[in-house]
Amino acid sequence: MSLELASVCPLDCPDTCSLTVTVEDGQVSKVRGSTANPLTNGVVCNKVARYYPEFVHGKNRLRYPMKRVGPKGGEEFERISWDEALETVHQRFSEIIDEYGPQAIMPYNYAGPHGLLAMGSMDLRFFHRLGATLLFRRAMCGGVKSEAYMGTFGAAGAMQPEQCAHSKLIVVWGNNVTYCNLHLAPIIKKAKAEGAKLVVVDPKRIKIAEQADMYLPVKPGMDLILAWAIAVELERIGGFDPAFIDAHVEGADEFMTEARKFTVEQSSELCGVSVEDIRAFAQLYKETAPAAISVGNGIERNQNGGNGIRAIFALPALAGKFGVAGGGIVGGAGNLFPKTLAKLQRPDLVPEGTRTLNIVKIGHHLVADDLDIPLKGLIIYNHNPIVVSPDQNVTRQGLEREDLFTVGCDVAMTDSMKYCDIILPAATHFEHDDIFCAYGQPYLQRAEPVIAPVGESLPNTEIFRRLAARFGFNEDIFKATDKDLIDDAIDGSDPRLKGYRPSEIPVGTALSMERCGEETILFLNATPATPSGKIELKSGYLRDKFGQEVPTYHPVADSLPLSLVTPSSNKMITSTFGGVKANDDVPDLEMHPMDAAARGLEDGARVRVYNDLGEVFLPLKITENVRPGVLYSPKGSWFKTTTNNQTVSALAPTTKADLSEGACFNDCRVEVVAA
Repeated sequence: MSLELASVCPLDCPDTCSLTVTVEDGQVSKVRGSTANPLTNGVVCNKVARYYPEFVHGKNRLRYPMKRVGPKGGEEFERISWDEALETVHQRFSEIIDEYGPQAIMPYNYAGPHGLLAMGSMDLRFFHRLGATLLFRRAMCGGVKSEAYMGTFGAAGAMQPEQCAHSKLIVVWGNNVTYCNLHLAPIIKKAKAEGAKLVVVDPKRIKIAEQADMYLPVKPGMDLILAWAIAVELERIGGFDPAFIDAHVEGADEFMTEARKFTVEQSSELCGVSVEDIRAFAQLYKETAPAAISVGNGIERNQNGGNGIRAIFALPALAGKFGVAGGGIVGGAGNLFPKTLAKLQRPDLVPEGTRTLNIVKIGHHLVADDLDIPLKGLIIYNHNPIVVSPDQNVTRQGLEREDLFTVGCDVAMTDSMKYCDIILPAATHFEHDDIFCAYGQPYLQRAEPVIAPVGESLPNTEIFRRLAARFGFNEDIFKATDKDLIDDAIDGSDPRLKGYRPSEIPVGTALSMERCGEETILFLNATPATPSGKIELKSGYLRDKFGQEVPTYHPVADSLPLSLVTPSSNKMITSTFGGVKANDDVPDLEMHPMDAAARGLEDGARVRVYNDLGEVFLPLKITENVRPGVLYSPKGSWFKTTTNNQTVSALAPTTKADLSEGACFNDCRVEVVAA
């Protein structure tokens, strides 16, 4: 028997596609896009369409609770019952709490699924009630850009991708649309067919650049310098809008004081974009309206990441590009949704004085043992830290500690699960209820199970519901059903829900969270939610929180000659799907011909990429799609692709970005030699 059922993609992507799932004999056999979500409109990426059936039902799927019987990092596990698994967790955690206190326990989770229930609901209620160490997760990704937006515009709604259809100039800046923001691509194509210009700014000539009218090959981490240079050139050619600045911009003078510290020639040398191209872009930007800039997340992953994004945000403010459909900044959608996360996650349960640790530094803390209260117990879920975290070797060394009791909860046997003492099998989103608030488009969607849980797997919510009961947490909030949790996650009184309870929003539909069905247009029907009510290029919020009132530049030491960029792959979403057979292959290292010739390297050769943190062995692909001095190799590959259990994350430093103490993957400096 074959069924066609509605669902939603939960993966870490801004698009949050609506799906049609074919179920045959109780198994997912096919996944394709549906038209429920107007933005995604029946189109899904190849990885979702190709890999989901194997991900759900393949040999790497975790089906039963297990305990480790071999060394950490190995594959020797023994099947046990749920009762034994939960009792072991309760017993070991209780022993740790008795000796060290509850802050010796920590959730080690991130953003594998983006449904509000699976990502953080009953689990956080449990850890908050337990008194466990809190984890600052946004430093890994998204936090820098979010803080840059908050400091500049406040919690205001932003232009959504569909508005780019109105634009006459679209600037794709650090956003690999084809891999990471797929559904912006047809909007760009439509706009170009109606005469719009496209500019792509990226260290690599990404696929969308093939359609570009101008390509600016900025060096990694130099977006701030490039944006400043454009601002200075706009000022020189009369491209500012003084009336708009006077009425709606705070701190323009202070911003330009910093920008003018570099001549256009100096900026060109630093950022790698020619003087001619800087001036040509500024002229095009001055003359063209509406003009939209879509900024990707990759820009944030360096020590100047937040200030670089702020400087990009400043360009439409200084040039007065807001107030019309298709003009300004394509921003995130998070501020549009009526989320009630405090009700869902219950941070009020957290004991006063509970510490918070940065997710990027957990491996260091485990190895250095430098905390007043040591970490003795972890639950890893929604995360594959040993593959994803920077300074991979330190993370692995930390998880190898025999005195660390580690519980793993996942859908697949990831590399991180192999370092766990107890493994709890989690259900995929096809096996439980959830509700989805996208971070890159404005449609609220709900999904129900399309298949029964595989094996003895359970949803995250049920796993932590059972753990709460083991620990004697008998309050009603720990007995809430998944539908109760959905109702706790969203403000059901919001008129945009059209009278539906959140838990009763029909599956196979998508409700727009734009105001009253209108497109959000800053300075037409929306205003900045900053203290001044203006666009703040000088931010008291960022001054008080990070000491970054006005964007400033901090040089990054180049101890080695090559810059390694590790963006998203077209075959994985972060490291999700790394376990499927299609991802057994070793990823390429892309290098410019000049750099290869200088090292006597040939196309297809196996090379050693190294720095003080580690070494990775990759096949070389020589291409002019990367600029000289820059290497490109995608993130997310698992240890099965390596000979030494090191991937590109082993080479990434744990330095902190200017905002949000964010990870600086793109400040990675390396050398390459023949292997």
